Amino acid sequence: MSFNKKYQEKCLSAEDAVGLVNNGDTIVVPTASAEPPKLLTALSEQRRDFHDVRVSQILPLRKFGYFDPETTQHVRHVAYFFGPASRAAGQAGWADYVPAYFAELPILLRQGLSPVDVVFSTASPMDEQGYFSLGLAADYTMAAIERARVVVLEVNPNVPFSYGNCRVHISRVTAIVESDEPIPEVSLPKIGPIQEAIGKYVADMIDDGATLQIGYGGIPDAVVMQLTHKRDLGIHTEMMGDGLMSLVESGAITNKRKNVHPGKMLATFALGSKKLYEFMHRNPALEMHPSDFTNDPYLAGQNDNLVTINATMQVDLIGQCGSETLGFCPVSGTGGQTDFVRAANRSNGGKSFIVLPSTAKDNSISRIVPTLTAGTHVSTSKNDVNYVVSEYGVAQLRGKSARQRAEELIGIAHPDFRGELREAARKMNLL
Repeated sequence: MSFNKKYQEKCLSAEDAVGLVNNGDTIVVPTASAEPPKLLTALSEQRRDFHDVRVSQILPLRKFGYFDPETTQHVRHVAYFFGPASRAAGQAGWADYVPAYFAELPILLRQGLSPVDVVFSTASPMDEQGYFSLGLAADYTMAAIERARVVVLEVNPNVPFSYGNCRVHISRVTAIVESDEPIPEVSLPKIGPIQEAIGKYVADMIDDGATLQIGYGGIPDAVVMQLTHKRDLGIHTEMMGDGLMSLVESGAITNKRKNVHPGKMLATFALGSKKLYEFMHRNPALEMHPSDFTNDPYLAGQNDNLVTINATMQVDLIGQCGSETLGFCPVSGTGGQTDFVRAANRSNGGKSFIVLPSTAKDNSISRIVPTLTAGTHVSTSKNDVNYVVSEYGVAQLRGKSARQRAEELIGIAHPDFRGELREAARKMNLL
């Protein structure tokens, strides 16, 4: 039977495809822009027909109808990482949360420690060999497909056909739903003078030939903007975004000095503009791989001069980073920050940067604190953190004593808070 005939036989409406879900199933959905809107809309419309169905995902972008506190007994969200659509649900307690390193999510799924019965994912159109590309997110979805009873692909010509370990053959697909909805676009974050100042400190410490992992946010993008004059940079990251694409366009990225897949940019998901998604389509210089490959600290750390840049919300005086909650109130999730901090620590010549403005709420609160706010989750431990950067400078912690760490961090705090931080450090016997 030809691949095209198999394709036609597997085509269903979104409503009929949702009928493949059983009560008690866990549906795994890929990250952010790769979430399938027709399928999730149909699931939302039919949610009261189900009992105890769960939808597991990192970073949902759109608030589909199943994000409803009145129908959680029917369909409930399970967050690997909270996003714009799910944050309020997590804070109110009617969505669940699974703490996990991004690098380990595929492993948890393969081992059955995190359940998967059904996969709903966007995909590119099928190629001549019968393969679809999960061009926007290989993440944990490839592992979920290995174990799922049902695999439904929402095939959309707007999804790029990316290379790498992100292809699914039609023989593994249960049903196909066709769609032509636009892929969600996310613009670059706003960059102000504080972000620019932090970005300059970091950019000045990045050498030609470095391999980069850059997270999402105003400060990481401020770093990117100041790297266009660099040469022979490489990319081994989790998120492919417009900032990195702009470095390619500037000529700063060649990937030729990477140790892992030289000549190739590696990522596990993409989030940005339509221009980015078009840039990714059949681009031989870019490969999308599952997160247990891109985020594996051992593998990523084999790149010499690996530089990783990630944001946090709070750092205490011994170096613990709270990057996912404010107190006990969830904001995001564990994600890949620790994966890449550890990768940079393994790298020959590697540097990991944790970046944050020194204050919040119009300079009324210091983000550098004696101890993390009660209930705050420690995202990256004191033993892993190396460079911490604010608009007031760079604190280098790795290898330093607790006393030296406190001195370094107080030195990059906002001047208005240094006195009270020093007094707190004395009371804690850190100074």
